[in-house]
Amino acid sequence: MAALSAARHGRTVCVLEKAPKLGGTTGMSVGTVAATGTRLQAAAGIDDGPDSHFEDMAKFAGPLANRDNPELRRILVQNVPETIEILCDLGIEFIGPLPEAPHSHPRLHAVLPHSRSFVYHLHKACRRLGVEIRTQCGVEELIGDAGKVTGVIAGGRRFTARRGVILTSGDFSSGSPEYKARHMTGPMLRLSGINPHATGDGQRLGEEIGAMVVNGDLAWGPELRFHAPPRPSLISRLPVNRWFARGLKFAMKALPEPVLRRILLGFVTTYLAPSPRLFAAGAILVNHEGDRFCDERDRPQDHFGEQTRQEAFIIVDDRIARLFAAWPNYVSTAPGVGFAYLPDYARTRADIYASAPTLAGLAGKIGVPPAALEQAVARANAEREEAGERGADALPALTQGPFHALGPARAWIVFADGGLAIDADFRVCNPARQPIRGLYAAGSAGQGGVLLEGHGHHLAWAFTSGRLAGRNAALAVPTG
Repeated sequence: MAALSAARHGRTVCVLEKAPKLGGTTGMSVGTVAATGTRLQAAAGIDDGPDSHFEDMAKFAGPLANRDNPELRRILVQNVPETIEILCDLGIEFIGPLPEAPHSHPRLHAVLPHSRSFVYHLHKACRRLGVEIRTQCGVEELIGDAGKVTGVIAGGRRFTARRGVILTSGDFSSGSPEYKARHMTGPMLRLSGINPHATGDGQRLGEEIGAMVVNGDLAWGPELRFHAPPRPSLISRLPVNRWFARGLKFAMKALPEPVLRRILLGFVTTYLAPSPRLFAAGAILVNHEGDRFCDERDRPQDHFGEQTRQEAFIIVDDRIARLFAAWPNYVSTAPGVGFAYLPDYARTRADIYASAPTLAGLAGKIGVPPAALEQAVARANAEREEAGERGADALPALTQGPFHALGPARAWIVFADGGLAIDADFRVCNPARQPIRGLYAAGSAGQGGVLLEGHGHHLAWAFTSGRLAGRNAALAVPTG
């Protein structure tokens, strides 16, 4: 989006991407963008605007509200409506808007068929404008100092930027433990991010010339997530052009709900998150050795860093399985269908779902020692019986076959919220809040202290900050 914006202002633009292909965290996302005053809200008869969105974002922040950057939050809510219009004009199709508390109105615009649509259409638009894109070309160094940046060194080559360098390299959730320890503490140091390429290159490059990271200790996570489908399904490789997406939108109105659910869940390319309600209902976690290793109702994600492959399986009996077959007990939120239930996983995710009449049979299917799994369930049941005898709030025992497993699940850092300090023009700033001439940042690399809790705000910020940073760099006075 930054490249497209700058190119639309007549500038020569080069994108340097260290990964083998474009997409980054956006391409792995659920694909929702939170916005107000859009054509989708108007079509739904929703009277909503930036002021209300601004106030509701503070509710998401909760006790961290004093860590927020209200100036950047205001810029986001005022400019994201235009961002949605630009995305729609590029050929991206959305459904919605969908509700999410504490939003006072439905604001989530969900992309069709999946988040790779963003990558496809933005790439196509950039190519039309002559943007040069180099993959597997990571930036090694900024050329310049705390006073002025004039280019970068990437792949051993010098790239000169007449008007500006824009850092859009994502967060540092998969950064080295040494780098993360500069900002984070606790379990997050042992865990990686969903995007292995999110290693904080932009933050590190900025700090090396005197810039400052804001809110480096904050992160969305650790959070339990299932692995994405191991190989792209046939349906996820279907076209992401506008006409296919519109046909899918029509089918969503015409097809029977069971058929539609199977189709739409086949499009899922992201890492779905199991609901904590599973554990509140009595599900347990076991590692690859079949051992239960934590109290599932007390931040189980903090204990995954010590487990084999940092993974575990969610085990439920048939009582819980039947409970999580329909609203309001969903296993996870899911793009397109809103919520996914256990039967959805049984039909569409054979890679992370298993069932068997006995615990021993289930252990064989998920590859854990049968005796260890049986002992783990027996101990959990004994603890619950003992708690009941003491008059404590005890969960029901896991006794009703068939038994079911979901997983492996893993604890990931979804986003690290630490981004370079920026001003209202998206110029990177030093600790004295003075802008570094010629250096801009957007997305997670340039989060600047704005808190993006709730679904749809990280993508809203990525696209909107990229668009504005690209415009501002394009209109800047040449650095030399």
